[in-house]
Amino acid sequence: MHRSPSVWRVGLVGAVVVAMSGAAAPAFASGTDRTLPASTHFYVDLHSKAAQQAVADLKAHDLTGALAMADLASYPGATWFTAGTPADVHASVATLEGKAAAQHQVPVIVAYDVPGRDCSQYSAGGAQGTADYAAWIDAFASALGRQKTVVILEPDGVALSPDQCGGTPEQQSDRVAQLNAAVTRLEAQPKAIVYLDAGHSAWHAVGDIAQRLIDAGVTRAQGFFLNVSNYRTDADLARYGKEVSQCIWYLRNTAGASGNDCANQYWPPADADAWYAAHVPANAVLTHFVYDTSRNGQGAWTPPAGVYPDPQDWCNPPARGLGARPTADTGNALVDALLWVKVPGESDGSCTRGTAGPGDPVYGGAVDPAAGVWWPAQALSLVNLASPALTFNWHAFG
Repeated sequence: MHRSPSVWRVGLVGAVVVAMSGAAAPAFASGTDRTLPASTHFYVDLHSKAAQQAVADLKAHDLTGALAMADLASYPGATWFTAGTPADVHASVATLEGKAAAQHQVPVIVAYDVPGRDCSQYSAGGAQGTADYAAWIDAFASALGRQKTVVILEPDGVALSPDQCGGTPEQQSDRVAQLNAAVTRLEAQPKAIVYLDAGHSAWHAVGDIAQRLIDAGVTRAQGFFLNVSNYRTDADLARYGKEVSQCIWYLRNTAGASGNDCANQYWPPADADAWYAAHVPANAVLTHFVYDTSRNGQGAWTPPAGVYPDPQDWCNPPARGLGARPTADTGNALVDALLWVKVPGESDGSCTRGTAGPGDPVYGGAVDPAAGVWWPAQALSLVNLASPALTFNWHAFG
């Protein structure tokens, strides 16, 4: 019996999940290689929340929803590791590495367990102290090494460090030491490709984040990442990232330099370009970066003026869409990859917009799911408002 291409899309997801679940991992050659060629295929989780939602929608006879979720599930995204004992995280990372190897794909994994993470906000948690974190990172790192792996090291770890939320100088010093030690340990793995947090283009001034990155050890990592769990446009991120890279070079190569010297994202573009042309050689070797396009297809949300005491434009903003698809073929020599780091469809937290709550006034007073919890309605909205429009990624399955 003839079946439509739409039905085949849903069927293919299910078939591949079954077929790949018992696949054996091939051996990978040893050696150090931290590049991401344009042809890189990032890991597609065949058991993702979107894939599970596609199956649930199909069982509920919601073909439209099932097709949308099948399309979403066909694209690569990051896998987050956020808790557990050292033994737990080692086993989980090793399992993921095996799955990615079986599919001949490069995994993108997030280490998110630094003490005091998220300034004790919606995603609060993390290791109990420096020694516990060192043991956790050591176990995490020791599960790597057979193949290339992109490591997104501690979202908000630099941009939302203790000194940003009332922490003590000792806590800030500990954070810097913790990140430096984590970079050192991860970089000991010859195929780990490590990026440090640099916030996004509407947060820290260029010179501020550039110095913070240097302090955290970015010069010993592959580079930095931008826009994780945020919504800034590709153009803003590419420009901001280049300025941060140039400022890092300037600070490391200019006696007496200060981050305040660097042109920042709030300067007129022509003036900023002229400043960097005068202070950074055209042949300077600059730090590379990646950025998250998982939810920036419609750009950032502009809240209506005067409606919410605290609009929280970063927290489950309405009417956002998926952005550019994950790829290492960026066309920008400084941008190693566009990635989906934040899992599309996972909530940012139970936002109240500065009201007494508990509901979110943007969504009619309904209570948003907790941070990291799958939200089917949001996932569907991201697909429907994707820019460019989402189509099924047949390449994910060979």
